[in-house]
Amino acid sequence: MTRTIGVGIIGMGWMGTVHSRSYLQIPVRFPESGLCPQLVICADDAEARARGAQEMLGFARSTTDLRQVIADPDVEVVNITTPNNMHVEIVRAAAAAGKHIFCEKPVGRSPQETAEIEHVAHQAGVLTWVGYNYRWAPVVQYARQLIQEGRLGRLTHYRGRFFAGYASNPHGVLSWRFQRDLAGLGALGDLMSHAADMAHLIAGPIDRVVGNRETFIAERPMATPGEGTHFSVSTGGPTAPVTNEDYVGALVRFQNGAHGTLEVCRVIQGPQCQMAFEVHGTEGAIRWDFERMNELHLYRADGEDAQHGYTRIMSGPAHPFHAHFNPGPAVGLGYDDLKVIEAYQFLQSIANGRQGEPGFAEALAVANVLAAIERSWDTQRWEEVRSLKISDK
Repeated sequence: MTRTIGVGIIGMGWMGTVHSRSYLQIPVRFPESGLCPQLVICADDAEARARGAQEMLGFARSTTDLRQVIADPDVEVVNITTPNNMHVEIVRAAAAAGKHIFCEKPVGRSPQETAEIEHVAHQAGVLTWVGYNYRWAPVVQYARQLIQEGRLGRLTHYRGRFFAGYASNPHGVLSWRFQRDLAGLGALGDLMSHAADMAHLIAGPIDRVVGNRETFIAERPMATPGEGTHFSVSTGGPTAPVTNEDYVGALVRFQNGAHGTLEVCRVIQGPQCQMAFEVHGTEGAIRWDFERMNELHLYRADGEDAQHGYTRIMSGPAHPFHAHFNPGPAVGLGYDDLKVIEAYQFLQSIANGRQGEPGFAEALAVANVLAAIERSWDTQRWEEVRSLKISDK
């Protein structure tokens, strides 16, 4: 049975384009699902970008007025890929209109905004989703299975990091990501949100943190509105201050007793997109790095002493989702494929009428961790992770 779902996307920069392509791929990659996404309308405040997206991706309509996306009767899903400062306004309007919502992380500019957004959507009873795409790598899903089956024993250590050198060039433009009034938090929101979500997925909830921060590049060239991405470079023009952080590091303790570290940086030299984790238990260990996303390294302590060491496992049809993209082991998937998987999972939750993961509840769990790290910057001590959830009263 075919299930048609009308999609409206607000924000047609790089990420909006990625999301659009992802929806178009669902009937090709998951034909058995019967899901049939339709790109109804796209919105961007830059008219040329909105029209270009309509022509390139096949939207029925385009607009510079985001309200038209929410009001469109053919739109069942509102997909938000705008700068963070617009998220509260869009979620409020979409939830009030009864639309299901996909919002890119970290959802709110601040942890408190994320809590407000989660509350609004929960009260409206709409289904939600968040772009924590790294969790969908087939070997990451397999790693989670091994841990849930107890193959690593009791977890003792976790080290998570996201080192992305996209801003390592001091001539990289001052996009909205570097401005606190538009993005809110810097590396803590942009990168640590991914690292904390992965830690929750792999090792479980975090209950205590202590962290620090640094801004290494204090000024950047001003960006041209409506052009480029946060990877763009400019020289010779005016500059303006960076108003949020480039680096965050934290010590963490998990509810299950494991200890670990989380570390993120957007200006680091060397790593380009090293979203990675290493997890150790009493009976083994696993490590994974997005820069080699189709490889998982597994260590088991039950072998012969002469054979101790990590085994490299290559992504293949035996792992979750891989066979939907190709039938061969070690024939690798890429970044866009992970976005296809998450879009499929979201639309499947709508077709089933059940909230899946990760939705706004998982984003709020991450926000609780980020808030505790932020508090520790001021107190210079360990902080308990506590719920920011807004009361229904």
